[in-house]
Amino acid sequence: MSHPVDDTNQPVPFATPDGKTVYSVSDEAPFTESTGISQGVTGAARSRLVASMLVGNIFLFATYAGVIVILLPQQMADLDPVNKVANLAIVTATSSFFTLFAQPLMGAFSDRTRTRLGRRAPWLLVGGVGGGVLTIVLQFAPGVFWVTGVWVLAQVLLNAFQGPLSAIIADRIASDGRATASAFAGVGTAVGGTLGIIVAGQLLAFIGVGYWIFGLGVIVVAVAFVLVNRDRSSLSLPVSPFRWGAFAKSFWVSPRKHPDYAWAFAGRFVMILGYQGVQAYQFYILTDHLGLAPQEAGGVAGILSICSMITLVVGTLVFGRLSDKLSRRKVFVFAASVIMALGIAIPLFVPTVPAMIAYSLIVGIGYGAYLAVDVALMIDVLPSAGDAGKDLGTLNVATNIPQAITPVVAATLLSLTGGNYGAIFGFAAAMVLLSSFLVFPIRSVK
Repeated sequence: MSHPVDDTNQPVPFATPDGKTVYSVSDEAPFTESTGISQGVTGAARSRLVASMLVGNIFLFATYAGVIVILLPQQMADLDPVNKVANLAIVTATSSFFTLFAQPLMGAFSDRTRTRLGRRAPWLLVGGVGGGVLTIVLQFAPGVFWVTGVWVLAQVLLNAFQGPLSAIIADRIASDGRATASAFAGVGTAVGGTLGIIVAGQLLAFIGVGYWIFGLGVIVVAVAFVLVNRDRSSLSLPVSPFRWGAFAKSFWVSPRKHPDYAWAFAGRFVMILGYQGVQAYQFYILTDHLGLAPQEAGGVAGILSICSMITLVVGTLVFGRLSDKLSRRKVFVFAASVIMALGIAIPLFVPTVPAMIAYSLIVGIGYGAYLAVDVALMIDVLPSAGDAGKDLGTLNVATNIPQAITPVVAATLLSLTGGNYGAIFGFAAAMVLLSSFLVFPIRSVK
């Protein structure tokens, strides 16, 4: 009796970064001994990995959003109603400062990790389990000092989970699938952020339950991710002797030696600066620019978030697949920037609620397209495949700093223009367009 030939377990050739060819079966990642990179995972393993990244990002960013936007503010109000605003600023500013450095550091340490579980898995476990436990503990913090300390440690550990999770795309997804994988990770980010706020909003009277839900969710997802997506041992990989001086210097990437990396960093920096310019002041735009009452503005803001999430998911998945299919990155960054600029211009000239809804729908598509292609482009310009964790973590600084300074920039623009919110829209449109021009000099990516 004849049987159909099953090609799924036949050896598949892959080119390593040093030009050598290695072979792997479809359900395992080929291994490059010189860099420790497991590239080109295919078949069912690839589907599991991408699905796991989607779920991992949903739970991680649900925790970030639920805690930062809802649970922490309520906890501050419960602890000290009079000084809740100032105290919340202390907590968020302190944690933001530490997380600025956490992800590059954790990424660098994961690059150097040598265990039977591979390089990333130990950090996924330590970060996910540790961060989840501290998220649960946060409800028991008796004062602002303890809340600050616990949340700082929790965010550092959650970044230890987030950094290696992002580096896995570079480690185990071949170039022709990275935009799609990034798209699903981006969908997880958007959906998780929205769901986190919705879930936490229903638990204002029971914030302890909220902390339990988010903390346990991250713990379960971290453990499940490692069990479902087993990586190869990294014990046999070479690693240079650790020296603090050399380690510190490794975070500096020379723009002269690696101009593509520098252009990618600059492009992401100004894109986030432009996008957050409107997002961070959306409530005040609704009340001051459109003239809505605060209660009405809150309801409209919820509608805008839902509209943006839906189109962001669509834009991320559609443009991510197109980018992989056509093997093009820069043209999609340009398209995303133009789409976003057009969306931002609508409420600038037509300050109405329907115009803001149109803004959310259009910008959601553009930003979704950008999220899908941006991560793939970043991976393509990394100076060293073996340092993916560190270098991707460093590139994440181009997201964190703009998010931190956007309120200051927006406030300055309003002060200089006498409260004219049109200045924020104009600035945001200019920044997202500038982002597209900054990626054009990149030579190593089409």
